[in-house]
Amino acid sequence: MDLSSLYSLQRQLDERIEAQHRLQEEDLFDKKILALLVEIGELANETRCFKFWSVKPPSPREKVLEEYVDGLHFILSLGLESDFLYSEIPPQLATLPLVEQFLVVFRAADEFRKTKSRQSYNRLFTEYLLLGGQLGFSMEEIEQAYKQKNQVNHERQNQNY
Repeated sequence: MDLSSLYSLQRQLDERIEAQHRLQEEDLFDKKILALLVEIGELANETRCFKFWSVKPPSPREKVLEEYVDGLHFILSLGLESDFLYSEIPPQLATLPLVEQFLVVFRAADEFRKTKSRQSYNRLFTEYLLLGGQLGFSMEEIEQAYKQKNQVNHERQNQNY
């Protein structure tokens, strides 16, 4: 995955949104954290991994991937806002059950919110990538899906979303 390319695309989108909505002077950190937490929740909802009371299957893989990259947008944006660029290579697979991995990601996001440290940002990004791998997504798939969704997000701005 070419993270420098993704950060560049995210920077362009962030700058456009902030200019278009006159947000350059506003501190958006907490709003981005909350947006990330919501996206993680939406992702969990699409996987249905916690819905022990239901026999309905998960959403189609493409929908789960789309929700996953929605969260990635906010992780990249938070890194840019904090001047942290992730460059670590995470382990190949998470070893936790999927529900536990989601909880680890939620905790990592909250820890980053509290500390705003490079270490906590790197942990959040690593855990999120591990979650993506656990969901069966390759780094290449994630990158392609991110780029596609980034284009959609620009189109939405064109339409005053």
